[in-house]
Amino acid sequence: MNDIRRTILWVIFAFSLVMLWDQWQVHNGHKATFFPSASSVAAKPGASASAVPPAAAASTPAAVPAGTAVTAAAGQPPVPEGAAVAHERITVRTDVLQLTFDTEGGSVIESELLKYPDDAQTDRHVLLFDSQGNEVYQAQSGLIGGAFPNHKTPMSFSGDKALADGAQQLVLSFTSPVVGGVKLVRTYTLTRGSYVIGVRNEVINEGSQPVHPQLYVQLVRHGAEPGSKTPFYSTFTGPAFYTEAKKYQKVSFSDIEKGKAEFVKQAPDGYVAMVQHYFASAWMFAPDTPHDNFARQIGPNLYAAGMIAPLAEIAPGAHQTVDTRLFVGPQVETMLESVTPGLELVKDYGWVTIAAKPLYWLLDQIHKVLGNWGWSIVALVLLLKIAFYWLNAKAYGSMAKMKALNPKITALRERLKDKPQQMQMEMMRIYREEKVNPLGGCLPMVVQIPVFIALYWVLLSSVEMRGAPWIGWVHDLSAKDPYYILPVVMTLTTLLQTALNPAPPDPMQAKMMWIMPLVFSVMFFMFPAGLVLYYVTNNLLSIAQQWIINKRMGVPPQFNLPKFS
Repeated sequence: MNDIRRTILWVIFAFSLVMLWDQWQVHNGHKATFFPSASSVAAKPGASASAVPPAAAASTPAAVPAGTAVTAAAGQPPVPEGAAVAHERITVRTDVLQLTFDTEGGSVIESELLKYPDDAQTDRHVLLFDSQGNEVYQAQSGLIGGAFPNHKTPMSFSGDKALADGAQQLVLSFTSPVVGGVKLVRTYTLTRGSYVIGVRNEVINEGSQPVHPQLYVQLVRHGAEPGSKTPFYSTFTGPAFYTEAKKYQKVSFSDIEKGKAEFVKQAPDGYVAMVQHYFASAWMFAPDTPHDNFARQIGPNLYAAGMIAPLAEIAPGAHQTVDTRLFVGPQVETMLESVTPGLELVKDYGWVTIAAKPLYWLLDQIHKVLGNWGWSIVALVLLLKIAFYWLNAKAYGSMAKMKALNPKITALRERLKDKPQQMQMEMMRIYREEKVNPLGGCLPMVVQIPVFIALYWVLLSSVEMRGAPWIGWVHDLSAKDPYYILPVVMTLTTLLQTALNPAPPDPMQAKMMWIMPLVFSVMFFMFPAGLVLYYVTNNLLSIAQQWIINKRMGVPPQFNLPKFS
């Protein structure tokens, strides 16, 4: 029965790996390999989405003198003579954001997150939106439905460029020339301490005929993943749509390129986002704004995802205002929840969300008290150990009884090795007489597997760990231990825990008990320090609990050393 218990444990472990792989596929925007879900509505760019002008290629902005005729791209609305200077860069700054706008279309072409140093160059900040080289990533908007101002139209800038001391808001605006009888005034409102930007679009009909334009917002991004990645952990990079009906839907760049992208095409609510590890951007319309969603490839390794909302008919001399919001910042779950429903899902836990969200909440509450994310991880593992104490006590108690019976079982197996049926009957009799359940050490641990897998995802996906110190040599819980102290401690505690467990009677299984911990420990040398700290704490507390329970049950702790001869 001891063999059966271990076999069941290996089956559970293998099934857990299959589930993790399946959700990893989904997490990266691919279809599930083993457990596919029902397909969503396939969305292909319709006439409206196709009408959105393609993004301009990344280039160094060049000033166009006033009075120069600017030739429009094929199929684009003409730009009148005497237009505002094209491609002038306007940089504005608050306490948390530094944004660069392009007067061509009034687009946001660069964004620095001033509270987050860059991984590679600590003297720089994280650059999310970018216009340099091939890594184009921008937020654009404009009007379609006619020859109206769009993100290719030169616009004039007005407003301040820095948040004044004591001020709570910074307001700036871009005004287009009259194109197709319509003038567009876009006003950005940046708020102190906020990563949410208010974007008001005022559409003014200065022509002689009624117009019925549509407002589009889109995020344009290159298809490459961010440069810094965590080994053995892959996060989704690409567009995502959220609606109340279908919830959170990721769309991979490869599916967009192949025309196989699946997401809700029309909705009265939700948002469009561009997601990567730790950071995200998102466009949001006002609540109850019916709109179309679209995602398309607009150039080599360049993709756009956005929303299009129709405006009511605007009579000559009249105007209409549409309010939108743009989020550009870190995936701090508590902050995302306050922005708009479902935005916290850009921090994607996959199939363990139901367990991960309360674990993150508890970790966040502990951090509010301790003020250190490293000690908060230690405290959280301690609380989980206390919560599962009785389950663990039963498991370790069963293991202690099995350990005490091991000499008798080993002798029985040796004596009846040629009579397997009789051997099994004798083993069952011994278990009955000693009141030992061979599976007793297995089942309580199975209950805890989803919890610890969820905590794994919480620690790897939380931007709060990025750059967060613990003690001494650990200056960044999201990076690997620079001196490999924690991975070495992790390996030693794993081996100690293995030595305290009852040795399997089968020599091959006994060898595997020692080989497997060593194999898995190698991976921890590349894991983030915060994750290794979690496992080290869990190992130390498990060893202490196992030691205490063994002594209480009258089974003195013994070390079962490996025999490889």
